[in-house]
Amino acid sequence: MTLRASNPPLAIAFMLTATAFIAGTMLMAKTLGSDLLGDPLHPLQISHGRFLFAFLAIGTAAAVMRPRLTRPDLRLHVGRTLFGWGGVTCMFAAVAFIPLSDATAISFLNPVFGMLPAIPLLGERVGRWRWFAALMALCGALVLLRPGPETFQVAALLALGAAALMGMELIFIKKLADREPSFQILLVNNALGLVIATLAVLPVWVPPSGAQWAALAALGVLMAAAQACFVNAMARADASFVTPFAYVTLIFATLYDLLIFDVIPDAVSMLGAAIILTGATLLAWRENRMRA
Repeated sequence: MTLRASNPPLAIAFMLTATAFIAGTMLMAKTLGSDLLGDPLHPLQISHGRFLFAFLAIGTAAAVMRPRLTRPDLRLHVGRTLFGWGGVTCMFAAVAFIPLSDATAISFLNPVFGMLPAIPLLGERVGRWRWFAALMALCGALVLLRPGPETFQVAALLALGAAALMGMELIFIKKLADREPSFQILLVNNALGLVIATLAVLPVWVPPSGAQWAALAALGVLMAAAQACFVNAMARADASFVTPFAYVTLIFATLYDLLIFDVIPDAVSMLGAAIILTGATLLAWRENRMRA
């Protein structure tokens, strides 16, 4: 793949667009998991739609662009896709019951959960500041769980599990990123994801309504577009510069919740999100310092 010229403003634009699309996928999943468009769809069927239409979008792009592909490392791709599919399915299940802003904030724990297995699997060293940042982010998640007999959100555990699974996915992505082109990683991931999601959805699949088919298509296309924007952002600026803009996803998720579901974040949600964002930002800053 040819290297693109550095263009920080364009990188920011791509990343902000990606955050709007990612929050949009969560919105579509919440809509499909509720009764707004008919009987709620099972999370396995929602994730199947995500991979089906994302693969169609990325496969069409591949047919038009004809990118240069190399031999994929199927072992790493299967591991990455299994964790990614599991994480996405758990997240889609969670957003049907808790605010988009809460689920999005918990998803920012991905780097924390990715840090832990990176110690034995990638041989990374974790200093006191990274441990402190991880602990802070986990405390924020505990706040969002609302640990009380009348306020505890069981569905938030699904979001927490999703963050853990997608944290493991990061390990495989790090390994693949050094070996294969970005577009190939997206293409293979969505192809394998479609196979896994199809096998998993068979016992629970029901015919969607016309509106649900449209929402599933929008979900998949938004995810494919978000991935494309993310890759383009990374290609035009250093990761340390552009990655923090991913936290704008929380703003879009909160906005969508307000406009579509009339949900306003309460003080607990705002406190938990603030703690998680602080911990995640500190972790990202420390990791960038270590790479410098």
